[in-house]
Amino acid sequence: MIKRLFFGSPRFVLPGRGLALGITMTYVSLMIMIPVLALLVKASQLNGARAITLILDPQVQSALWVSLSTSAMAAFVNGVFGTIVAWVHVRYPHPGKPIINALIDLPFAIPTAVTGITLTHLLSDHGWVGRVLTPLGWQINYTWIGIVVALVFVGLPFVIRSVEPVLADIDTDIEEAAATLGASSRHITWRILIPTIFPAILSGVTVAFARGLGEYGSVVFISGNLPYKTEILPYLIVSKLEQFDYEGATVLAILTLALSFVALVLANGLQGWYRRRMGGT
Repeated sequence: MIKRLFFGSPRFVLPGRGLALGITMTYVSLMIMIPVLALLVKASQLNGARAITLILDPQVQSALWVSLSTSAMAAFVNGVFGTIVAWVHVRYPHPGKPIINALIDLPFAIPTAVTGITLTHLLSDHGWVGRVLTPLGWQINYTWIGIVVALVFVGLPFVIRSVEPVLADIDTDIEEAAATLGASSRHITWRILIPTIFPAILSGVTVAFARGLGEYGSVVFISGNLPYKTEILPYLIVSKLEQFDYEGATVLAILTLALSFVALVLANGLQGWYRRRMGGT
């Protein structure tokens, strides 16, 4: 009974499950659980009063708001345009698909510092894009807009790669049947396709948000790190480390970790509720 409760059915088709499970648990423990537990143990040794004082510091509150707001805006933009890109990439044949695939994954491969330097140069007053926007009154560098641009760049692949497999698995016969029964393209899109891929969109948006919340390399150059304006929370963590304030850096790291974890848990809970509401499992 206990074996069935924790491991499901005792019969397995593929051999080597025990070894594979052991390797998986060991890897997850080494790469995720142990570092997180070490951080929590370190946090338990901190002065609670100082931790609260640090979190309530106006500069920290400002940096926290900048990180949260820009990450949320970038995640929303990625949710919209990432879904459109995935839709076109999966549903419509077009030339250069391998090149588009490589471009989608490019933010994963480029070091974040390189991304930040490139975007800062591109959007500067003398950059290819900046020299067009600046005369129009659009200042991108050293503003919250620049932070959003950087976070959109690094977070877009998460949404695309989350939505693509779900779109590819949708049977086109369902759409054809709905069209045969008189449903319009708009009705099919909003009543059949979007509800089906919504959990995947939510997953990609949440991961993009969590990534943006802790993003440093691609943002640190383009933001300018102006206190109370464009200073982000990860920059404060690095600043604390450079000042050998390990306790303060740990407090801010725990805060960032907690916010990202809460966002992921809420998204997973919402996905489960949505699937049950739609009649899934």
